[in-house]
Amino acid sequence: MKLPVYEVLIIGAGIVGAACAAACAREGLEVGIVEADIVGGGATAAGMGHLVVMDDSEAQFALTRYSQTLWRRLSEQLPADVEYDGCGTIWVASDADEMSAVVQKKQFYESRGVPAQILDSHQLHEVEQSLREGLPGGLLVPEDAVIYAPCAARFLVEQAQSRGAQLHCPRVVTEIAPDGVRLNDGSSIVAQSIVVAAGTWSTRLFPGIDVRPRKGHLLITDRYPGFVRHQLVELGYLKSAHSFISESVAFNIQPRKTGQMLLGSSRQFDKDSSEVDHPMLARMISRAEEFIPNLSRLSAIRTWTGFRAATPDKLPLVGPVPGHENLFLATGHEGLGITTSLGTAELLLNQLLRRETEIPAAPYLPGRVYEGVHA
Repeated sequence: MKLPVYEVLIIGAGIVGAACAAACAREGLEVGIVEADIVGGGATAAGMGHLVVMDDSEAQFALTRYSQTLWRRLSEQLPADVEYDGCGTIWVASDADEMSAVVQKKQFYESRGVPAQILDSHQLHEVEQSLREGLPGGLLVPEDAVIYAPCAARFLVEQAQSRGAQLHCPRVVTEIAPDGVRLNDGSSIVAQSIVVAAGTWSTRLFPGIDVRPRKGHLLITDRYPGFVRHQLVELGYLKSAHSFISESVAFNIQPRKTGQMLLGSSRQFDKDSSEVDHPMLARMISRAEEFIPNLSRLSAIRTWTGFRAATPDKLPLVGPVPGHENLFLATGHEGLGITTSLGTAELLLNQLLRRETEIPAAPYLPGRVYEGVHA
């Protein structure tokens, strides 16, 4: 049995696939979406929903800033359950060396048009009284925001559907064929172009790509309105998030509009089980308590894990697969998939249509880690 022919077929309805589908449908393309489980599941449901500008590299900055700008434009259209909150981020320094990094970070951001404000020790404690006293300060980035990503993915899929896109869910793609895809129920979907936005599952369809699953833990508390007011992240998070050591933790806490607190972060390579690793969770909580001593008074109501698709150079794979003109990747975003989803979608759309991209596409092209390998 063959299903309808699409101009573009998106494999995966996480936040990246959903954004790609919405962008393509907005352009008038005939779009199909195939999702193996639920819309907004997988890594999307295991992310903190942080819309953050990052400065690990010029390419990372370009994509995060571009995408954050798109989220800000879209924010007024988002339904209430997406919980868009322009709370800003405070990068918290724990010592004098990290305060030096705060100064450098501010200079980097402001030279590129991103507002940022240095907070001294007194100012930091004044705006975030849950933090322990004596911390030297931090950097406030007021244009950062948070969202509830599963509902954002659902909204983007609904936007695509309102423009004619069709969702095939739950369906599992078992093979990419020259004229489309084969599904686990024996049926086929015919498509002119295929976009693989399936996170860590993308390697099952393209074994040659250098993408590794990185396990992370999350904890959400009961409702404590005002306990923290900004997304709080330690400066040391950058070492944790962008290193390739097997295990690491860093302080990262996010206020939700529900009054709950969402706590991260941990990262583990070479872990297959989705079960909560309690020693790792304990390390993550202990690290957070070094910054917020009263955290132990909060009641946790749920803990869970997810797997994020990581690349060696910490940049996603966005664009055509070498040797396959009509096959495209949109994966490898690791912990920045939610932030960069809208920017990824625009990059991908313009490559599909052979148009100039808003930011240079070259740093994200799959060919950089896929040379000579074919599906």
